[in-house]
Amino acid sequence: MSIPGTPGLPVPGPATDPLREAFLAAGFTPDGLLDLLGAPAYAALARGETVPALRATERDGGAAATLVRLFLLQRHVPEAAARAALPLEGALADGWLTHDGADAVRATVDVRPYAGDGGENWWIVSDAGCAVGRAAGAGGRAKDVVLGVGGASTTLAQLTVRTAADRVLDLGTGCGVQALHASRHARRTTATDLNPRALRITALTLALSGAPAADLREGSLFEPVRDEPGYDLIVSNPPFVIAPAAPGGGLTYREGGLGGDELSRTLVARAADHLADGGWCQLLANWSHTGDEDWRDRVTSWLPDGCDAWVVQREVQDVTEYTELWLRDAGAHLGDPAAYEAAYGAWLDEFAARRTRAVGLGWITLRRTGAARPVRTVEEWPHSVEQPLGDTIVAHFERHGFLRDADDAALLRARYALADGVVQEQLGQPGAEDPEHVVLRQAHGMMRAAAMDTVGAGFAGGCDGTLPAGVILDAIAELLGEREDTLRDQAPRWLRPLVEQGFLVPQR
Repeated sequence: MSIPGTPGLPVPGPATDPLREAFLAAGFTPDGLLDLLGAPAYAALARGETVPALRATERDGGAAATLVRLFLLQRHVPEAAARAALPLEGALADGWLTHDGADAVRATVDVRPYAGDGGENWWIVSDAGCAVGRAAGAGGRAKDVVLGVGGASTTLAQLTVRTAADRVLDLGTGCGVQALHASRHARRTTATDLNPRALRITALTLALSGAPAADLREGSLFEPVRDEPGYDLIVSNPPFVIAPAAPGGGLTYREGGLGGDELSRTLVARAADHLADGGWCQLLANWSHTGDEDWRDRVTSWLPDGCDAWVVQREVQDVTEYTELWLRDAGAHLGDPAAYEAAYGAWLDEFAARRTRAVGLGWITLRRTGAARPVRTVEEWPHSVEQPLGDTIVAHFERHGFLRDADDAALLRARYALADGVVQEQLGQPGAEDPEHVVLRQAHGMMRAAAMDTVGAGFAGGCDGTLPAGVILDAIAELLGEREDTLRDQAPRWLRPLVEQGFLVPQR
């Protein structure tokens, strides 16, 4: 599509395929980058620090080092070196490079090697100086700056359900990371953004990575797709930052222009209207902790009818931490101290006016089921998880759907298997005859732990998918000298949580 208002950016033209081939030939790939720079410099790039990579390449005349200096470190290189590393005339003609003096060239955008879900070599395009993050944040940038892939982008990509889909919507596409991932499992991908510059950069990311082109649409929230049929997957890393109103200002990639957490609420509340039956919506969000209100009640009030939901709060920051995070992201800490203090004060005034004491950061997954009794899990989980979580999320919703339809009798008629990677730990004093505690622990997914009594631990150990739960309980009752009906009556109280949390998997 033709995207107006994007000066200074390349076009996906005839040079794109040869440029990709040059990247591959030179080893300008994730693995090649690690080999070239070494682990410390490679890790420093992920932190936004470029000096170690600069030192690692300054005396290397090879093609890979030239490409790193051009596209990751934004250094000019001699024209002869660039010609040896890539198709120079085509890259100049399509706008990937520009002359910098009589005999040197520089890149007009950043390009970062990026590994696909299946090990593909991909490249993420962003505005110059924004591929690997910057210690200075986005300071001094225009409001329509497009950042490269960051921690939030990769987190969302690792969360996303990757089942085959006919239609996928990447809402607020930015540099196109989510659209690129969707290209592997979607027949058609639509990518939207309020920022025309982001749409052009998404087109570049897809083309350079050899992925199918997306349907690119400019506009806010669901407006660009208001007349479209429902999507099988909606994925969004939206501008969710809770910031003071800045008429005509703010950074487009992070501030949606709505007060407080209204943008996150609007996305969640309206998502069901744009989902196909069985469709998924997955997004990152921030929400306010206000007054004495429980944050769970606040976010639950956003959830649309007809959708099962799983909300996970991963972190909570008080308003001072949150303010400092985003002022640094904007580079405000490097400017005039008085201006920084004034900006800090404006953020705190805004939070005080809204009675906000802290901000929650996390992810929200919806699935349109049409159920009259939607299953909603709203929880805090600041602990480690094992990525990717897409399959874990699918399994979560399947288990909760099973439990919604199963009364206590059906629960005991069902067969269960111990989830992969669950281990049992026994805790107690050395030499004691019996353990004080028995704990089941997950090695995968959410990596939860659950304390068990003797009956629950014995039951879990007997679950291999072959016997109904009631039969296993009766065997335990006989072994322990307990009444069968007593164990059966008590079992649902601990069996349901074991299924809910993924320790036991119902066998259909």
